[in-house]
Amino acid sequence: MAERLKESSPEMQDLESTTVKIFRTAAVVKGGRRFSFAALVVVGDHRGRVGLGYGKAPGVPAAIEKAQKEARKNLVSITLLGATIPHPVDSRFGAAHVRLVPAAPGTGVIAGGTVRAVLELAGVRDCLTKSYGSNNQKNLCKATIHGLALLQSKERVAELRGVEIEPTEVEERIAQGEKYAPIVRSERAKAPVSTARDSRGQNRGRGRGKPRGSVAPRAAKPAAPVPTDTQAPAGEASPPTQTDAPEQQTGTAPEAPTA
Repeated sequence: MAERLKESSPEMQDLESTTVKIFRTAAVVKGGRRFSFAALVVVGDHRGRVGLGYGKAPGVPAAIEKAQKEARKNLVSITLLGATIPHPVDSRFGAAHVRLVPAAPGTGVIAGGTVRAVLELAGVRDCLTKSYGSNNQKNLCKATIHGLALLQSKERVAELRGVEIEPTEVEERIAQGEKYAPIVRSERAKAPVSTARDSRGQNRGRGRGKPRGSVAPRAAKPAAPVPTDTQAPAGEASPPTQTDAPEQQTGTAPEAPTA
């Protein structure tokens, strides 16, 4: 989960940080074990700047704070082509090998947790990745940032070579994917909501479902009809009411008492 950093300078106000991993080490001393922690943190602004930091401290919050300070010092600017990268790139750091491939709009970031954290904070939303060799988090992050720093735009390459470059395959894929791009959430929220109601008076539009955890009230059973006694005519007494239930009558005659 990205955490927004509080900065006084306007250039650093949009930075967010993600903790990739917390490392714990223990030193055996005379009184027992003494623990220390190290944090690997990635910082970026989602607009082409990203940095990596590593800090150690006796506690986790202090280690994360140190790593965030170091990551802000190591910010690098990368070249993006919309929401993806302009061309494929391979990068190595130590025994870690990372390959980044551009993707069409709507693909998303296809990567593991370590490489994904770097790409998302850098502003890459559509990219295919593959890692080879070591899966060490430190080396993977450094290899990914090194590969992003190697990216160059088509205009920059054309200026260096002194030639005119035709539209690349990546640009054609982006242009083709924008035709079939899904509706943005903000535009979907502006869509009119249906207010039509069915025969029972319930809304048939969006939001008809019951809220989670709610229980529909039970319908009350109709009350049984209360019998009403007919009033006797004036001057006549009403018949007495029997409080005790009469005994059941049987077909046999009562036995005569014996002498």
